[in-house]
Amino acid sequence: MSDAVKAVLDILDLEPLEVNLFRGRSPQAGWQRVFGGQVIGQALVAACRTVDHVEKRPAHSLHAFFLLPGDPKVPIIYEVDRIRDGRSTRRVVAIQHGHAIFSMSASFHGNEPGLAHQVAMPDVPGPDDLPGEAELAQRILPLSPEPVRRYFERERPIELRPVEFERYLGRKFKDGRFHVWIRTTGTLPDDPAVHQCVLAYASDLTLLDAALIPHGRTLFEKAFMAATLDHALWFHRPFRADDWLLYAQDSPNLAGARGFSRGLIFARDGTLVASVAQEGLLRERRMRP
Repeated sequence: MSDAVKAVLDILDLEPLEVNLFRGRSPQAGWQRVFGGQVIGQALVAACRTVDHVEKRPAHSLHAFFLLPGDPKVPIIYEVDRIRDGRSTRRVVAIQHGHAIFSMSASFHGNEPGLAHQVAMPDVPGPDDLPGEAELAQRILPLSPEPVRRYFERERPIELRPVEFERYLGRKFKDGRFHVWIRTTGTLPDDPAVHQCVLAYASDLTLLDAALIPHGRTLFEKAFMAATLDHALWFHRPFRADDWLLYAQDSPNLAGARGFSRGLIFARDGTLVASVAQEGLLRERRMRP
């Protein structure tokens, strides 16, 4: 297991304080605010730990709202409200400095037999056909803007292999679609809840940036002030977050400084395992002459 993956699992391993009450911490990496995916993942961990036999009734959806920026210097308290135990509905509030910074509703349900269908996975190059970490470092990153280079060169718990990497080099894609293969950089425990919580963490990594694709822009530009406003995630089928998953993203709308993006997440064999939707603030700063 890589050090970065171990660090994420440690961050997701919340400290129980009392019944329905947990404490989480943030990595001390010099961030000005807490990464949104971290809060989503930790909140889902808190909810899972209040559900009896979660292996039989895994999470199937979550809906989250970001209320205030999180302070990485202090712990986050997660308070779980057991709204209903029969079909396991939970409400989680994250608290810092005496104020709610985040709220989430999560629902848990066991698998049932019945009709099934899904959309087909996009026909894109597989992860083995795309530049790996070594090739990125040697061939592509030297041509990239400095913020892009710094991001892809640092050790990360989630490996990213973008299909349309040229967008970071300034190329526009008219259809506004973005595909990126994701997986953890090390093997995870077999517990399915761990894989769900890790995917919840990863689902916030690139989705907001998708709203800028039709404009040929990226969040690596200092011109944007960005923040996730709300985030929804539906789990459809079992998966492993330490195996390659294709995150297919697009953005139907950007208006009023709010970008709406959506994503479908497929296993490598084409199975649709999750769907995501998100709205975020994308405010362009007025640059001084």
